[in-house]
Amino acid sequence: MARKKTVEPVEETVIKTEYSDVMQKSYIDYAMSVIISRALPDVRDGLKPVQRRTLYDMYELNNRYDRPHLKSARIVGDTMGKYHPHGDSSIYDCLVVMSQEFKKGIALVDGHGNFGSIEGDGAAAMRYTEARLCRIAQEEMLADLDKDVVDFMPNYDETGKEPEVLPCRFPNLLVNGTEGIAVGMATSMPPHNLCEVIEAEKAYMKNNDITTSELLEIMPGPDFPTGGIVTNKDELLSIYETGTGKIKVRGRMEVESGKAGRTLLVIKEIPYTMIGANISKFLLDIVSLIDSKKTNDIVDISNQSGKEGIRIVIELKKDADIENVRNMIIKKTRFEDTFGVNMLAISDGRPEVMGLRSMLAHHVNFLRELATRKYKTLLTKELDKKEIQEGLIKAVDVIDVIIEILRGSREIKAARECLMTGNTADIRFKSRISEKIASNLRFSERQANAILEMRLYKLIGLEMEALIAEHDKTLKDIADYKEILTKPAKMDAAIIKDLDHIKKEYGRERRTSIENAIEVVFEESKAEEMEVVFLMDRFGYAKTIDVSAFDRNRDAIDAEFSVSFKCLNTGRICVFTNKGVMHSIKVCDLPFGRFRDKGVPIDNVSNYDSSAESVVYVLPMGDLILQKLMFGTKKGMFKQVYGSEFDVVKRTVAASSLLPDDEVITVFPITEQKYVVLQTEFDVFLKFETDEIPVKKKGAVGVRAIKLTGADRIANVYYINEEDDTMVTVGSREILLSRLKAAKRDTKGSKLRG
Repeated sequence: MARKKTVEPVEETVIKTEYSDVMQKSYIDYAMSVIISRALPDVRDGLKPVQRRTLYDMYELNNRYDRPHLKSARIVGDTMGKYHPHGDSSIYDCLVVMSQEFKKGIALVDGHGNFGSIEGDGAAAMRYTEARLCRIAQEEMLADLDKDVVDFMPNYDETGKEPEVLPCRFPNLLVNGTEGIAVGMATSMPPHNLCEVIEAEKAYMKNNDITTSELLEIMPGPDFPTGGIVTNKDELLSIYETGTGKIKVRGRMEVESGKAGRTLLVIKEIPYTMIGANISKFLLDIVSLIDSKKTNDIVDISNQSGKEGIRIVIELKKDADIENVRNMIIKKTRFEDTFGVNMLAISDGRPEVMGLRSMLAHHVNFLRELATRKYKTLLTKELDKKEIQEGLIKAVDVIDVIIEILRGSREIKAARECLMTGNTADIRFKSRISEKIASNLRFSERQANAILEMRLYKLIGLEMEALIAEHDKTLKDIADYKEILTKPAKMDAAIIKDLDHIKKEYGRERRTSIENAIEVVFEESKAEEMEVVFLMDRFGYAKTIDVSAFDRNRDAIDAEFSVSFKCLNTGRICVFTNKGVMHSIKVCDLPFGRFRDKGVPIDNVSNYDSSAESVVYVLPMGDLILQKLMFGTKKGMFKQVYGSEFDVVKRTVAASSLLPDDEVITVFPITEQKYVVLQTEFDVFLKFETDEIPVKKKGAVGVRAIKLTGADRIANVYYINEEDDTMVTVGSREILLSRLKAAKRDTKGSKLRG
């Protein structure tokens, strides 16, 4: 009978910990993962992990600059499967950006197909485009990977290895710049000119005490691929010393002659910050300036950009003030913009904001480390080669004996042992002399293997001469490598030689000018004063139209718009809200057009927040100044305020103080109205004379107009005269307000039943 097995109970260990501590640790781990492994570049090669992995995968796929392009989908899929399991979109976006010359100082990927445009057009899907490495990426960032110059680490699933950093032989972080958003931090670096950056790095290598000011004489500032002008030269020293600041960038505009004697302002270079959708935004801003009558000098604007580059043409009137229009474009659009600099990168495994000297120092140290490991590897290979060459040269002198050893051996093992140790026991020789010579042979194992693998044609005289010449070169290389490894000056000279080669092969002229531009002055021309009609619908969209258009469409306007009145295009509109504030809107900021044109939300032209407040009353500032306004709240607090108190420059002012949980429900200009009628939520009515509400300042709460009971609140307010026929329905009963008996303010009122 089988005995039952007893299962010992497993002891459970319950670890009690504070929930907040676990969340804090988890969030910190997540944040550091994003910072180190996703969003920020390494100061050594200037690449984010996704960029590094993509380039390395292309290198592994033999996707070289001198070979045919590969489908982008193939590259993306291979990269995602081997190294970067974070989605194909991030890899393809990275591939696209590295190929766009208008974003990068030096493109690292050669794209074939639609890889987007400077005007913001997106790249085609990865299944349609092709790519391969650019020459500079292949030869100056990936070429030395076979020389043990960098460490490799396991990939995400430990089925392969990837480099921790690419052996980039030029300061890619400065040349190409970067942008990235991590958790709690962001990086933003402008691109620079390759030739200038290399010269600055050489200067730092020759003098580690060189100042930032001296470096800026060599590398004066950013060099954007879109050209343009940096206008705050004097501020660059502080930016490059601290690693943070704002660079002002302006486009370049030329004056040309157009048809019919008109002048053309032609934009051929734009600020780096304008690339993409901001070009369309710039064109819309120009159109907005025309529509809002800020200028009457612009006749037309057209975007004639193409493969030849940017060309935006602004056509002016014959008698236009060219300088004033130019200044208006600079001041009122993104033609002059700021590039925020935050030179944040990963150094020694942690994020660090660096100045120019610090970035160059990190890269110089990296180059010296690369050179040390490279020349150590080369020296080892040359020493191995020297050993084999010396063995082959020595073997030629006793080649007849070696042939006898090979012919007299029954197996290769005996022949190898004889060559290495002189053991002739298992070998038959033709003569005692050959055996004696063979017994004195002492080749190394590597030399013995090389002799056994040597082909007979190597014995030809010319081949022997080539072997001796190659040996002499090997000896020279060994001497050179040892000198480089033992003398820092020689190593620096070798590094500088590589830098000069890169500069010669890939350098280009500077595109961006660096100067201290004079602050432009734009005198805004006053718009011709005219009467317009303000319209606002129930959704808060507002606009202005011509008075004649208003008269023609009056019925439709009354049906579609909740607010409509005449005003001057040079005036202001006052918007009172339930929060007790008044927002001021310039009429000229509203679009002027046809009746059917869509307006703009008043949120866009004022401080009004549609998500937090609602409109109570709207009227033009001109009418407001001449009147008294009656304010009333849900809790029954009323006051009158002179309209002149709201004639202020501020866009938002307090119109009334409020009790807790109270809100304004009525704002009304009092002219000839004699009575105020209050109706509560419980259908209590109170009628009293308007003059019983005192005039107070706009910051006052007001006085109590009615004694409310319990949770009752004011629902409606009516302003009437004695003969008015205003009717109110209560239940099934209609009440004529003028028939109500007048009472005193601050009484309970009368309950009316339907």
